[in-house]
Amino acid sequence: MRDPPASDAMPERSVRAPTRGTVSVRPGAASDLPAVTEIYNHYVVHSPCTFDLTPLQPAERVAWWSEFRPTGRHRAFVAVQDDRVVGYALSHAFRPRPAYDTTIETSVYCAPDACGQGIGAALYARLFDALRDEDVELALAGFTLPNPGSEALHRRFGFRPVGVFHRCGRKFGRYWDVQWNERPMRAPAGTGAEKRG
Repeated sequence: MRDPPASDAMPERSVRAPTRGTVSVRPGAASDLPAVTEIYNHYVVHSPCTFDLTPLQPAERVAWWSEFRPTGRHRAFVAVQDDRVVGYALSHAFRPRPAYDTTIETSVYCAPDACGQGIGAALYARLFDALRDEDVELALAGFTLPNPGSEALHRRFGFRPVGVFHRCGRKFGRYWDVQWNERPMRAPAGTGAEKRG
């Protein structure tokens, strides 16, 4: 991902973490890829919340990270606390076929020692604010069950469950269910509220 220009219209925003210093949320940069990969790899090794089974190297993810831009539908934001990336949120393509272009999939990950501090909510707030004026009709998010924290976060941001894929992933010697959720990004035409925040 390219570093956003210095004149980027989306400056850092800060939230106060209950137990540590201030957390800033800013657009992701190329230099964030190693930290983002480290956070993700924790969940690859220790959690069913991703169905990757083998830790990844930053070099393997350069092409993926370069898909995120400072503008447009596909964004990446990182949370920084004490000069350390402690979380990230993404919006990316749901499917490659062009008719799906106005549907995005979102995800958010926090470093294990940064969970429960409101960082995921700050990241999602920034992501959805950035997407407000983009040509996006629907946001989708899936998470492995059970995951009450992710369920509460997505509900808070207007997602509603639309179905469960049962036993669709095998990890740690067992099968896991995935709940899929959707969030409309626009109100129906003619309501006076065509964009939702």
